[in-house]
Amino acid sequence: MSKQSAVERAARAAAEFGGAADAVDAAAADVFGINRTDLRILGVVMDGPLTAGQVAAAVHLSPAAATTAIQRLVARGYLTREPDPEDRRRAVVAPTASARELAERIYGPVGEAGAAQMHCWSAAELELIADFLERGRAMQLAHAARIRELAAQPGGGRAISQE
Repeated sequence: MSKQSAVERAARAAAEFGGAADAVDAAAADVFGINRTDLRILGVVMDGPLTAGQVAAAVHLSPAAATTAIQRLVARGYLTREPDPEDRRRAVVAPTASARELAERIYGPVGEAGAAQMHCWSAAELELIADFLERGRAMQLAHAARIRELAAQPGGGRAISQE
């Protein structure tokens, strides 16, 4: 296989992997009965309680939009809102036990299957895969920031006329 063919295959596989991960998240959102933004919020609070401002920053939402989403998730029984033990003037949100249980039922088998697949590669191959994924993630996040900047420019969200 030529280098160009290998590059094209790897790029296609990475895009398809992203699409497959997106399909898993879409199915998970359906099971939770929530939208994808709310699912992203659940994902970021699974590691520990966060303030609404921290949630907003983590998922790139305005504070008002994050608060609205958090209220939806609290109403559905997926998040709790409690006073921050370090600063009682603010609140933190955390997943409920039922949200954690459902997330584990959904994503646990995905993680187990992925870990099982990784055992077929050598440590050196896994290092290469991890490097590829880490660099790819950094590149994608840099381009996401660049694209968000386009939206902030005058006319950034509108199609350019081809006249």
